[in-house]
Amino acid sequence: MNTTTTRTPAPPARPAAAAARPPRPSRVSSWARRAPLLPALIFLVVVTQLPFAATLVISLWDWNALYPDDRAFTGFGNYGTVLGDSDLRGAVLTTALLTATVVLVSLVLGLALALLLDRRFRGRGVVRTMTITPFLLVPVAAALMWKHLLFNPEYGLLNGLLAAFGDLFGFTAPQPDWISEMPLIAVEAALIWQWTPFMMLILLAGLQSRPLELTEAARIDGANNWQIFVHLTLPHLRRYIELGGLLGSIYIVQHFDAVFTITAGGLDTANLPYVVYQEFYQAQDYGVASAAGVLVVLGSLLIATFALRVVSSLFREEGSRS
Repeated sequence: MNTTTTRTPAPPARPAAAAARPPRPSRVSSWARRAPLLPALIFLVVVTQLPFAATLVISLWDWNALYPDDRAFTGFGNYGTVLGDSDLRGAVLTTALLTATVVLVSLVLGLALALLLDRRFRGRGVVRTMTITPFLLVPVAAALMWKHLLFNPEYGLLNGLLAAFGDLFGFTAPQPDWISEMPLIAVEAALIWQWTPFMMLILLAGLQSRPLELTEAARIDGANNWQIFVHLTLPHLRRYIELGGLLGSIYIVQHFDAVFTITAGGLDTANLPYVVYQEFYQAQDYGVASAAGVLVVLGSLLIATFALRVVSSLFREEGSRS
């Protein structure tokens, strides 16, 4: 006897794209993953964004604490005062000169140190640690050290070295007052000393990420060290140099400690952060000080935008290599 078996038809196969597509997370699970980050986000908004919003509002008012009854809304009048004041324009030029000098010299010195520390030698780890030490110091402590231990005309180390050099060769060495005779250079020297290790770290990381096969191939083809540096090393370090320059610029534009500690803003060394301090705490002009502070923040954000683009391009390059 023949028995017929009926087979149930198989369900239609789903497309491969639909089968590979992961299930969409529910709204509850999405918020469950984001919930631990909410306290940090709220803290960040309260600490950073609310004070900036208050500063932005105050910058639109003619608000001097010495005349509390004369408060009035001026719109963008305080910004016109900031941009039209000759002292403030001088502070802008001083800030630009200070930033450009410190960043460029720190990059050059940092590149030289990175090239030296990229070589293998005994005690390289100890030398690297000692070289990084200036960047780890508190900025005020570093400025005080330069002001009193190095620049002091009576017992400073620089004048002591000059005197010893003169005694060695039989002449009277000059004993300059470094801060009075070259105030901006004194501030720049302290900042360069502290920021060169930072540039060295970034460039050393770039040197250690370069492909060694290209260098070996260039040596086999007869290229010397200078040709390898110009045609291979520098092009590879371009993004790292840009990153170090942009990050250093963000900090130096906002730097206050060395100017306040070494020269107290005198002798044409007052930069924009010091002018904000003067307007707020000495002149008690909250409106003008807030307007100047907003301009500093906007300039820093402009530089930070370029820095983030450089960082993202570095990540893309590293991802393409892997």
